[in-house]
Amino acid sequence: MRRLVDEALAITKELLKTFMYEFLNNIARLINGVSSLFLAIILGKANILEGVQGWELRPTFHGPQFPRWMENGVSSFNRLIHELSVDSDTSSIDYSSEENDLDEGYPASPSSYGSRTSRKSFAINHAWHWTDWMACIFSWIFLPARKAHTSKDHVVKRSIDRRRGVVEDLHLAIEIFIEAMFDMIREAAHCVLSPSSAFRVLAKWFASGSVGVKDDVDDVLNASVPPGTLRDNDPAPSERNPTLHHALNTDARTCKDIITELGYPYEAINVITADGYILLLERIPRRDARKAVYLQHGIFDSSVGWVSDGIVGSPAFAAYDQGYDVFLGNLRGLVSREHVDKNISSRKYWWYTVNEHGTEDIPAMIEKIHEIKTAELKIIQPDEEMNDEQPYKLGAIAHSLGGAVMLMYLVTRLIERKPHRLSRMILLSPAGFHHETIFILTVAHYFVVPLGPIIAYFVPALYIPTRFFRMLFNKLARDFHNYPALGGLIQTVMSSMFGGDSSDWVGVMGLPHYNMNDMPGLSLGVVHHLAQIKWKGKFVMYDYGSASANMKAYGSREPTDLGENYSLIDIPIDLIAGRNDKIISAAMVTRHYKLMVDKGVDVSYKEFEYGHLDFTKSNREDILAYVMSRLMLEDPAPKRQSSLKKAVKLKKKGQASS
Repeated sequence: MRRLVDEALAITKELLKTFMYEFLNNIARLINGVSSLFLAIILGKANILEGVQGWELRPTFHGPQFPRWMENGVSSFNRLIHELSVDSDTSSIDYSSEENDLDEGYPASPSSYGSRTSRKSFAINHAWHWTDWMACIFSWIFLPARKAHTSKDHVVKRSIDRRRGVVEDLHLAIEIFIEAMFDMIREAAHCVLSPSSAFRVLAKWFASGSVGVKDDVDDVLNASVPPGTLRDNDPAPSERNPTLHHALNTDARTCKDIITELGYPYEAINVITADGYILLLERIPRRDARKAVYLQHGIFDSSVGWVSDGIVGSPAFAAYDQGYDVFLGNLRGLVSREHVDKNISSRKYWWYTVNEHGTEDIPAMIEKIHEIKTAELKIIQPDEEMNDEQPYKLGAIAHSLGGAVMLMYLVTRLIERKPHRLSRMILLSPAGFHHETIFILTVAHYFVVPLGPIIAYFVPALYIPTRFFRMLFNKLARDFHNYPALGGLIQTVMSSMFGGDSSDWVGVMGLPHYNMNDMPGLSLGVVHHLAQIKWKGKFVMYDYGSASANMKAYGSREPTDLGENYSLIDIPIDLIAGRNDKIISAAMVTRHYKLMVDKGVDVSYKEFEYGHLDFTKSNREDILAYVMSRLMLEDPAPKRQSSLKKAVKLKKKGQASS
């Protein structure tokens, strides 16, 4: 009788799983088909996607290409778990012994990751009890709220990204629920048919309850499967130690993970600003190099953006391969809220403007670079006399807001007659002038100017606040890649929102610095400052709203006009713009260029047929080649002395007028 009940339950279970599988399959086809339909009827918009990351633009109602574990029909749940554990998405890299990894020539090609993983053994020793399935379900739901593991647990993406999206996670959750439900029904039937077994079940319940929740979670993450469900011709299961990130299947790589995965050296440096913010300055070190480069990201970005295209397409690796000591800056503004005051409130942490980026963050990181390079070169070459001159050259590459921040840093240091350490700046679509913007940004700017401080009191910053919703965002971005028409529709909508900007918006949303552990946010103070810049039509520092507050900050009744002080700039500037950039249009970059030419600055200008994010997030060989060619140019003799004299005269003139 028990055998008959088991067979009936097994058939019913597989029937229900088949139904749910086909139901989700059809839902995915419907989503992809409706997305294709919308792409077809949005006249003049679908061609935006041509050539972008291989999107398929032809309207089609055929189903999306599923991962391998969903292609071959419905198999048993245990086989599903086996395939997920062996080769679902990625394997994690252990950074606990970096010296050993380098000696062994690791990391290597993607194939070596698989061989490295297959050397482990997967213990299969007992069948799961229904309580184990329930623990698995609850851990899958509630574990996102737990504290993140260390870098050992970070998932490192292979050349083929096999991460699951929301639809695939839903399929997996339903499989787990069905299996747990039928396991409970089977146990209940056995108790009815065989009362003596009920006592053993109760004893097992009490025994498992005494162990505690920790053992339940350990059982979930060390999932074992009954060997009887695998056929004789199935490959022997390879061993792997599942971790939290394996269970959640997200891309939680850091800049360190990407750099070390590709075999480059890495160094992390903590920098504390004068107002207490803790910044992460990252480095691909060449300690004996006499030329260094500093890379600065823009809004909603981090140092990951400079290395996300791998060895071939990333500016950071290109500069290192050309012999540069590479430094990657990270501005304040992460959801982790790194600050010397561990109890700082969210409102207080997020209230800062572009001023703080340019006058606090950048000076702290540049001075730390100067301190490190001067000390290292003195140790490496002790016999060489170190005079007052800088023993190395430091170039800077900056994108978007990072460009405006670097210009603010340079001009304010010259006004204050302080050394700026830089020998050249390359600015990719720099912010600073915004009188010509797309409609949605124009509305936002004029809405924020009068109401900015009030809004900031209730909503201090724009970011995803919880780990669960950040994980959900990460998985939705994976769905946009898994289903071509859906991704194409999202790409079209995003491009339309930003005036037709041709950037790879879907690709950017999938970058690993938008993950559940941490992500960059945007302060409402920065938004308010940018709105003021558009309102005034000038590249100015933050207006505090009263003549007395401005006088205290700048020594004048009005905030400092940075554009009017371009005459002080004493290093070459290279400006690069995109003709398809609708966030910061080529006309706005040209405004910088014309003003610099009028002020006698050594400046160059170049345009490319790309969008705003293509300067850092897409593998554009022509942009990268041009940037590297400008970086390697010998800078002319400095004119710092004349610039300092101009600064003194300008300061005296400002004091006299005030």
